[in-house]
Amino acid sequence: MKNKILAVFGTILLAFSLPLTGAAADNAKFPDVPPAKHFAEAVNELAARNIIGGYPDGTFRPSASITRGQAAAIIVKLTKLNTANVKDPKFKDVTTANGYYKAIAALADKGVINGYGDGRFGPNDSITRAQMASIIIKAFELPLYRDPDYGFKDVVYKNSHRDGIYSMYQLGLTTGTSPATFSPNAPITRGQAAKLLKAAEDVKPGIRTLYAKDYQWKRFADVSKTSSDVVDIVPGSEMPSQINLMTKIHIVPKKEGTARLTFSTFSGQESGPDDKGYRKYYVHVKKVDNEWDLSLEETADIYSTPAQLWMRYEMREENEPLVSAESISLSTAEGELLNDHVAFSSCDDERLQYCSIIHLDQPGEFIATVHYEDGKDFRYYITSTEYENAFYYAIHMTPIKSEETVKVWEGALLGKHVLPKGSEQIAAVTRDPGTNVFRITPKKPGEFFIEFPNSEVAPGDHMIYYGITVKVSKLGPYLHVSAEVSHEDDMIFNE
Repeated sequence: MKNKILAVFGTILLAFSLPLTGAAADNAKFPDVPPAKHFAEAVNELAARNIIGGYPDGTFRPSASITRGQAAAIIVKLTKLNTANVKDPKFKDVTTANGYYKAIAALADKGVINGYGDGRFGPNDSITRAQMASIIIKAFELPLYRDPDYGFKDVVYKNSHRDGIYSMYQLGLTTGTSPATFSPNAPITRGQAAKLLKAAEDVKPGIRTLYAKDYQWKRFADVSKTSSDVVDIVPGSEMPSQINLMTKIHIVPKKEGTARLTFSTFSGQESGPDDKGYRKYYVHVKKVDNEWDLSLEETADIYSTPAQLWMRYEMREENEPLVSAESISLSTAEGELLNDHVAFSSCDDERLQYCSIIHLDQPGEFIATVHYEDGKDFRYYITSTEYENAFYYAIHMTPIKSEETVKVWEGALLGKHVLPKGSEQIAAVTRDPGTNVFRITPKKPGEFFIEFPNSEVAPGDHMIYYGITVKVSKLGPYLHVSAEVSHEDDMIFNE
């Protein structure tokens, strides 16, 4: 019985690895691979190229499974991996006499395949769909997408092949055995293997890979893009043992168009004193003869950047009319008028009250004055900073508050408040009689602390209030005041 099993394995090994002969090789057609089958084109092409073969009876047997050893041999052929002078992988069950020894050794040395925990490789074990997914991504050096959440219910987070399966899915190489399942532990069939391998071979030329060493850098940092529907940007590592070390970037085309890509290296890792340490590109994607054509165009462009003007971060109450801007003017921080009717739009989120968007196309410090439909006017201090390694300005916006009202919880036992000497020169502070409401009007830049020396924890509460920090700053020609209440949870747990 044992000899019979070995003989069967030997037949399969030979059948899958030996080329076709005669008319079969010329036509690359198998009677059990009808043209309507989804894997037919891949099977016939790979057979014609002597990558895979059929059985002596002329059939291909697409539903039969293949072994891990057979898969290694096919992948080595397809990727043209050098098998001369291979390093012994030291798998217990793979000796030099094994017909797949060189293929297994070459893939192991490259980090494409691994053995089992007990030191075996299992060359005669059927390879699973999950194992094949991981091997294909590594063997063809395809992008490895991370942190997947894509809906295959039978691919749990603990599955070590999850990222490989997700990457195959993202690259359009597989859709699973159903919309919700991948069947990761099922043996892969000969037909499925042929289709997946051919698809991986076809997708690779369209993917552009940038290496940090091409820029004489050690690694990449701060990789970002816009127009996410045009390309995927997938970071990767050339060292399997350090998967988070970003030494390469895959650019995966998704549709025709132009995306924008920026990346840099860590400070001090530039290639020389003249290296700016970053790159900024347009990524142009188009299809030529039904194949992706991807090109990079270096640029120094910076685009007009949106700035959201939101008055004191107010939210719209239910059924409250939406109040929009009526007009917006823009001046320099020194008061020079630049535009008395700036183009603007309302914020997309209608829950935000008094919220508008303008666009800035230059760096600097600005004052935006907004006249709202309900008659209110409000000013915003805006800084627009240019970064050469970005396509947009860095925008920071501060609503200018010419007065501040601080309302401490009405039930808090604050006692009397104490103002430090000289605070009256920085801001005037008044307290509404019999309340915990403080009104602050700025006079000059500075900072002070309003103290509550007799503050107590109110009955049924556990918060104690220490005071209010008041800061007055100058934003352009205007004074701006901000205030923050200092408090602490004073709850005591008694056993």
